[in-house]
Amino acid sequence: MAAQVSTRYWSGLLLLTMCFLSCASGGGGVATATATAVRRRKLETKRHLDKLNKPAVKSIKSPDGDIIDCVNVSHQPSFDHPLFRNHTIQVSLSLSLSLENTLNEAKIQFPFSMQARPSFHPEAQYDESKLASKLSSSSHNKQSSKQISQLWHKNGRCPENTIPIRRTKEEDVLRASSLKSYGKKKHRTIPFPLSSDPDLINENGHEHAISYVEGDDYYGAKATMNVWKPQIQQSNEFSLSQLWILGGSFGDDLNSIEAGWQVSPDLYGDRNTRLFTYWTTGSWILIDILKIKQSDAYQATGCYNLLCSGFIQINNEIAMGASISPISNYGGSQYDISILVWKDPKEGNWWMQFGENHVLGYWPSFLFSYLADSASMIEWGGEIVNTVADGDHTSTQMGSGHFPGEGFGKASYFRNIQIVDSSNNLRSPKGIGTYTEESSCYDVQNDQNGDWGNYFYYGGPGKNPNCP
Repeated sequence: MAAQVSTRYWSGLLLLTMCFLSCASGGGGVATATATAVRRRKLETKRHLDKLNKPAVKSIKSPDGDIIDCVNVSHQPSFDHPLFRNHTIQVSLSLSLSLENTLNEAKIQFPFSMQARPSFHPEAQYDESKLASKLSSSSHNKQSSKQISQLWHKNGRCPENTIPIRRTKEEDVLRASSLKSYGKKKHRTIPFPLSSDPDLINENGHEHAISYVEGDDYYGAKATMNVWKPQIQQSNEFSLSQLWILGGSFGDDLNSIEAGWQVSPDLYGDRNTRLFTYWTTGSWILIDILKIKQSDAYQATGCYNLLCSGFIQINNEIAMGASISPISNYGGSQYDISILVWKDPKEGNWWMQFGENHVLGYWPSFLFSYLADSASMIEWGGEIVNTVADGDHTSTQMGSGHFPGEGFGKASYFRNIQIVDSSNNLRSPKGIGTYTEESSCYDVQNDQNGDWGNYFYYGGPGKNPNCP
């Protein structure tokens, strides 16, 4: 009997040992695979960073921890695009001599006429001295707006013929769910006020409070918006205020140009208020001479700021994605920014201006399908994303975090909203509508007066007794 027990004991022990070794071997395999995946992700991230972070002529440490690299204008990320290779330079007559020399020395070749300045401006045919004089004499209601700049300016400026680019860090990329998704929005996040499909509107938890116009051909838009630092509940949420220039179908195909300010911990790693742009365009596949263009309905191409090829920057003073300073105070000083996006009627490119005298650069017209001609809808307003589970609402704020009814000094506003018409003139929009998914969480109120023209207050606190 004792011998049988002893035999069973040693047999069981041997079986347990074999199981342990087998499990350990399997676990080791999993651990090895995991380590390999981590190494691969880090290697891919490094390659991506090498592609994004171009050699700098000068680097500036911003007080908020950002590094701003002053990159030769000819080395910016847009020139990595396949369509910028193996073509003859066709220099626009408006290209400044110093920039032309810089490009020639770098042997950069373009498939189109690169513009160093727009041919026409909605407020005057483009002439820097005349335009500056005109803008100065027609400045809007100065009691409500004060001078605003970017935080990195406190520690330096970029020299001529360079552009400032916020350096991308490894942790910035690793926060994204994948390398492919870094710097991109999820598809179908733009508000479509007339949609009959609520799932299309609310997909991905995005909520809006906007004013909009549609039903005409639009060639640009302008607005002045005050700048806040809304509170964000969860790091994968964001809050922004912007204008949208839209063309195409919301269900399957969409082109957009977007610009404004945002707070996005997931994208930037902090909760600072930052200037941003975003766009979605057609994707190009080049097979020898054949060019096939496929629009992507917000799903594949396009990105924030300069995180992919597309936007060509010419300005050496303003950095996309950099912190804005100062910001508005509740019941105190209000600080606002003006943004103008318009289509150059001669070259067809979409230009962006920040403030009254910073022409930042442009999106080449060949990038777009629907926006190659004009826009079909313009929107202005705020957007947040709600990722709180179990049906609860986020407390992420939109704008100032206060409802429109509180008015000036307390609520967020867009003032002097305008569109650019087919004659390249700025004018007041007609038939302005408003839209919000949940007015008890975030709301919008339109109005009009002599100083502010067409304007609206918008925003809200998110979760509250009426927005559980």
